[in-house]
Amino acid sequence: MSKNIAKIIAVSSTAHPLHKFVKKLCEALSEELKIPYEIRIEDYVFLTEHGDKDEYGFAYLPQIFVEYSDGSVKLVLSKIPINEKLKPDLEKAKNIILEKIA
Repeated sequence: MSKNIAKIIAVSSTAHPLHKFVKKLCEALSEELKIPYEIRIEDYVFLTEHGDKDEYGFAYLPQIFVEYSDGSVKLVLSKIPINEKLKPDLEKAKNIILEKIA
């Protein structure tokens, strides 16, 4: 599954309420897929090139990508799933990403 994935890239902000969740998600994926991860802080150039944008054309945080060994980048998560308790859902987020890279 992850043979040609070089790394997971998250773009976030230390001030964002979901930053710790994104870090935890990247750590879990990194461990499961045996690939490194990188957290870029407020890299809006990267987001503008590769990420989702809101209805006004602005990139937003946080978003998660995979970078393949050929250098190409794929967006794998731009909206953090929320569970019935209105908390970020780690397992659901992991499953969404794993499905997109399968």
